[in-house]
Amino acid sequence: MLISVKNLKKDYSEGEVTTNVLRGITFDIHKGEFVSIMGPSGSGKSTLMHILSFLDKPTFGEYFFEDKEINTLTDDQLASMRSKKVGFIFQSFNLLNRATVLENVMLPMIYAGIPYSERVFRAKQFLSEVGLDHRINYSPANLSGGEKQRVAIARALVNNPEVIFADEPTGNLDSKSGYQVMKILQELNQKGNTIILVTHEKNTAEHAERIIQIKDGLIVGDNKVLQRQFFDTEKEELKK
Repeated sequence: MLISVKNLKKDYSEGEVTTNVLRGITFDIHKGEFVSIMGPSGSGKSTLMHILSFLDKPTFGEYFFEDKEINTLTDDQLASMRSKKVGFIFQSFNLLNRATVLENVMLPMIYAGIPYSERVFRAKQFLSEVGLDHRINYSPANLSGGEKQRVAIARALVNNPEVIFADEPTGNLDSKSGYQVMKILQELNQKGNTIILVTHEKNTAEHAERIIQIKDGLIVGDNKVLQRQFFDTEKEELKK
């Protein structure tokens, strides 16, 4: 089992007011799954993702990652888990415009202590996989939205993470660029990568094999996708 959470709760307090964001979440995710966590704004899905990706801790409940109880780890241990075990893809890309595309992709490997020559090799390899080897010396400011998200995907992959978290990865993209991004995520999953996609859009969620639906901090559905939106497994040349 890769991920197991049991009766997970998260409260935020401000003065005398306490907000119950997660109110008892229980599920498992196996290695190699492609799971969507879907819900409206304010449902608790982003809070859940922050806990699953070691950015936050629950108020109550158990979280096991690779059979290790995460709630017992120190902040430094959690930071180490983040750098080694997970990759992030964000709606807003989170790229540095003062750095080149290559340097952006190399960044997580600096924190992981990987030698420079290996950082360059891996960054070029994964940029080639997402069809952007011709953009390595560009600034992200000179890329389209779809290209920026593909840079973010390459950056998420360079440390060979156990799981990739994609937070509304198509939210800032047009339909064509969104198609390309979801196709890449499906191809990564077919290669064995575990992917957890957070979204409020049903059409986007249905690219996964399973949808966990959250409303008001509770799971209201956990089902296999019967009519999955699936791309051709053969590689298509990504249009520049």
